[in-house]
Amino acid sequence: MSLYSLTRPFLFALDAEAAHGAGLRAIELAYRSGMNPLLASKPKPLPTTAFGIHFPNPVGLAAGLDKNAAHVDALASLGFGFIEVGTITPKPQPGNPKPRMFRLPEHRAVINRLGFNNAGVDALLKNLDGARYTGVLGINIGKNKDTPNERAVDDYLIGLRAVYERATYVTVNISSPNTSGLRDLQEEETLRRFIGTLREAQEQLAANGRRKPMLLKIAPDLSEPEMDAIAAVLLASGIDGLICTNTTIERSAVAGHRHANEAGGLSGAPVFAKSTAVLAGMVKRTNGKLPIIGVGGILDGVDAQAKIAAGAALVQFYTGLIYRGPELIGASVEAIRAGRGF
Repeated sequence: MSLYSLTRPFLFALDAEAAHGAGLRAIELAYRSGMNPLLASKPKPLPTTAFGIHFPNPVGLAAGLDKNAAHVDALASLGFGFIEVGTITPKPQPGNPKPRMFRLPEHRAVINRLGFNNAGVDALLKNLDGARYTGVLGINIGKNKDTPNERAVDDYLIGLRAVYERATYVTVNISSPNTSGLRDLQEEETLRRFIGTLREAQEQLAANGRRKPMLLKIAPDLSEPEMDAIAAVLLASGIDGLICTNTTIERSAVAGHRHANEAGGLSGAPVFAKSTAVLAGMVKRTNGKLPIIGVGGILDGVDAQAKIAAGAALVQFYTGLIYRGPELIGASVEAIRAGRGF
């Protein structure tokens, strides 16, 4: 029995958001005391290349767990091949009113409506200045709640320019369901202008130093025509890659649960099929020309390998870490290794 399986009942006795904080503090304590090997054994290397970046293994931490990059060293010590922090906004913001995070254990799922709660981009950069981590670091950027959509690109430009030097890659998050109107930025003509502006800024930044890949994170709740349009925009824009997907607003898989009608994004096992279908659909629509990170509903190694089989170059998880603990990292790496025939 793993150390996490012993401590999980205590964490699950807490409010979900309180448990989030307690879990991060516990990982930090284990790291600083040298006890992190008790949480997880680091997987053997499984080198993977995507977006022109070399990853020690293809299993990463999804954005959302460490929004302010306050625990990067501790999380990296668990064996992730890469870490993604954020979502970060230009100005600090408290997010939505509490309670705003709910566990659905029967479904191995979470509903959250956190609303980009974070300490702002300056605080994130200060935290990174104090970190020792030198591995692959994704920084996920968003807009402040009070910034209207017609000026949203200004917030993303602030974020892109601020984090560019520190990031290995930058993720543009326009798919969270918890900031009003954010997903409207996925509409074809809006997206075309939005991505075009960010791509210009990316190339300007690259002219002054090393080019950093930029990825777009999309929702799982897309129609076939919407996927067609997004794929066309992305291929024309020259963006470096895609993350499929964010959380879902669909509730059919958890109908009848006492939290099913809570507003927010549903993550965990119930989103697996939908997110993997979007992943496979975008692989087909982009003719494999855009490397894709598969995220959504990974609860075991079989799920991780299924994302790879659907066309993902890399995978990420967050909710799976809540239900399975750090052992999910090694299990996922080994399943992908077996899938490669190693």
